[in-house]
Amino acid sequence: MGQGLWRVVRNQQLHQDFGDQCYLEQEGEGQRMEPTQGEHLAARRGMPHCQVPGSDISHLLHVRRGKGDQGFIDLEMLPPELSITILSYLNATDLCLASCVWQGLGSDEYLWQGLCKSTWGHCSIYNRRVPIGFSYRKLYMQLDEGSLTFNANALEGIRYFMSKGILVDHPQEIAKFIFYTRTLNWKMLRMYLDERRDVLDELVTLHNFSNQFLPNALRDFFRHIHAPEERGEYLETLITKFSHRFCACNTRLVQQLGLSPGERRHESRQDAVYVLCYSLILLSIDLTSPHVKNKMSKREFIRNTRRAAQNISEDFVGHLYDNIYLIGHVAA
Repeated sequence: MGQGLWRVVRNQQLHQDFGDQCYLEQEGEGQRMEPTQGEHLAARRGMPHCQVPGSDISHLLHVRRGKGDQGFIDLEMLPPELSITILSYLNATDLCLASCVWQGLGSDEYLWQGLCKSTWGHCSIYNRRVPIGFSYRKLYMQLDEGSLTFNANALEGIRYFMSKGILVDHPQEIAKFIFYTRTLNWKMLRMYLDERRDVLDELVTLHNFSNQFLPNALRDFFRHIHAPEERGEYLETLITKFSHRFCACNTRLVQQLGLSPGERRHESRQDAVYVLCYSLILLSIDLTSPHVKNKMSKREFIRNTRRAAQNISEDFVGHLYDNIYLIGHVAA
């Protein structure tokens, strides 16, 4: 924190050091310029012309460093805006330690509110008028406790959030909470979504795959909704829901896949995306697994994929192979 404070005043110190000279050198001459109107006015008022606003912060730091205090100063001696800005870079643990020294600053509600929303992006309680005496610091502790409970037992974790009034018992609210939270265990999350298909449906609709290349969109999807380790009904459900959402977000999918609007129905387009997704997953396993010795070639992938989806262009399928070969697994 002390290093951060020194960075804040570094520019002020440079300006102050430059201002102490109070002269500008001409090129190759080093002559003092004539006094300006501002200098005359400063001299008339009895104050130094080159004084930099806020340079007293640098002075405080130099005084502290001269006393062997490693440059640290009391944050309460600084302007409140600067003190809050410095503390906003701390995590919850460090902020709790800081509140032991600076009780007023370390317990600032805006700091704890920022910590809550940066870790848990959406909670139902954010959209309600908080009562008098509400504490975001206490809310942070409850959110942290609920996340730990979820990572041990997903159903118990969600019930904890609801019991504290943090979440509303509605699939859309639960889906938003999951979508904007990164502290939940993916294995527990996968088990929970397998049981709560209504929440899974809402979670899928939160994704926007517009103008995304199919493998990249699939990676983004599995980044929030982790794929199961084995093939089965749940994986088929995920790919089906992804196919519907991808088609809904890309109205020009027919042109991308080489299908003319009059040849196929909308369901056929979703089926084509479904086939491509399965092909991409199998190709990812083939290229990344150390147990597969003979890797699938680009020509083999194009031939096998076009057998299942004949109207897809060869160039498009070739680009899919290149993406997996260069970037990696779609469900890693």
